[in-house]
Amino acid sequence: MKAKFLLLFFLLFYSCGNEKNVQPNVVLIYLDDLGYGDVSSYESGTLETPNIDNIANGGIRFTNGYASSATCSPSRYALMTGTYPWRNKRAKIITGGNLIIDESEMTLPKMFKSLGYETGVVGKWHLGLGKGGPVDYNSLIKPGPNEVGFDHSYIMADTQDRVPTVYIENGNVVNLDPNDPIEINFGNDDYGLPSGTKNPELLTMKWHHGHNKAIVNGVPRIGYMKGGEKAKWSDIDMADEFINKAKEYLDTVKDKPFFLFYSLQQPHVPRTPHPRFEGTSGMGPRGDVIKEADWCIGEMYDYLEKNGILENTIIIISSDNGPVLNDGYYDDAVEKLGDHTPAGNLRGGKYSLYEAGTRVPFITYWKGKIKPQVSDEVVTQIDFLNSFSSLLGSDTKSKDGVDLSSVFFENSGKGRDELVIEATSRTAFRQNNWVMIPPYNLPATNPRVNIELGNSKDYLLFNLDEDISQQNDLSKSNPEKLNEMIARYDEILGNNKKKAEKLELE
Repeated sequence: MKAKFLLLFFLLFYSCGNEKNVQPNVVLIYLDDLGYGDVSSYESGTLETPNIDNIANGGIRFTNGYASSATCSPSRYALMTGTYPWRNKRAKIITGGNLIIDESEMTLPKMFKSLGYETGVVGKWHLGLGKGGPVDYNSLIKPGPNEVGFDHSYIMADTQDRVPTVYIENGNVVNLDPNDPIEINFGNDDYGLPSGTKNPELLTMKWHHGHNKAIVNGVPRIGYMKGGEKAKWSDIDMADEFINKAKEYLDTVKDKPFFLFYSLQQPHVPRTPHPRFEGTSGMGPRGDVIKEADWCIGEMYDYLEKNGILENTIIIISSDNGPVLNDGYYDDAVEKLGDHTPAGNLRGGKYSLYEAGTRVPFITYWKGKIKPQVSDEVVTQIDFLNSFSSLLGSDTKSKDGVDLSSVFFENSGKGRDELVIEATSRTAFRQNNWVMIPPYNLPATNPRVNIELGNSKDYLLFNLDEDISQQNDLSKSNPEKLNEMIARYDEILGNNKKKAEKLELE
């Protein structure tokens, strides 16, 4: 009897005291093109985001939090696999392309599944679908999210500005009429239908560059589409669609441990806020869709709280890359910006090797477990897989991730010492507070989006402690540090070292 009592006491003590035995739910909220200064708790811009602030002020707000890349698909690949995107030659901006995650690769949802979690993704995907050629949207589409670890998926294939403009649930196009099959192409076949180029009179949103083909809901897109009329989404209802589908999914799994990747489309173009958000920011549609996204995040928080699962749920909020204003449409993002600074005091933006390309809002929250804190530790989305694996007692490890579980979830420990960032196949290197950008014989600025890209014919070297805005190049005055950085950078990249031959634009 005494032995049984001691055993019971030990088991109770161990289960209560050993954090590796906990199975918190995880909701990873990922925004699209949200800049460092777009969240008001970062105190860099003038736009108000009260629901994000509520979570940020109750958790850890990281000031040195990074996406892996300054564009979308590569960052999502790194987040899912814990591997630098420049190691995968297919990890580029996707336009109607095939899945860039190998089905044999370890992924974040696979790791959670191995521990008994339910796993779901709702929202933007943009990691490719199918393999071996063009995607057939009229039959079961695979491989996709369900083949790389998600039990449930409700997604758009790429981005809101691309065809096909339909939702896909577990590999099937939602509401598809088999008598009206979908055809798409990204070449020159307009199927004899109206286009942004031919029919400007049909547009409710004027295109600036690249977005001048199929017209859906008055918005010209990238690529042409025929058919699938009943399946086409309503742009202004997309935010509601995704938050409602996220809640519906959680209704089915909330009594079990779950991982939800809730991937918002805002503030990526085309910016189409629901009418109830129009004009709420005073900054035009870009500001309005950020207000809309903030509302969505508040809805998610309220859902978790009302269902009694908030205290056992880790919430993460971040962005796939930095901000951009005019990214293909005339929508007053520039004209109505006012005093707001989407990049904060950082230089560059989306597509850029400067800090604003990859340093993004980065928040972790766990009610009653994480203490409110502002942290200057260097952390990256590449580290989620290793960190959650460690927290949950798994042995799973990724190629490039670091175990930052104590930094993310315990208000302790040290962040990264170094990381390689990427922007449209170009790479740069951060080590402690130093950043080195190697030479690229490419334009210094992308004139279409008016963003400095970080390209120079010479090496650039910055000390972020003294110069967070990267205005003072120290490559000539500190050659020893520069050479030290180059040597380590070359060592990390090895055979993957490469230079971009052209700019890729999303």
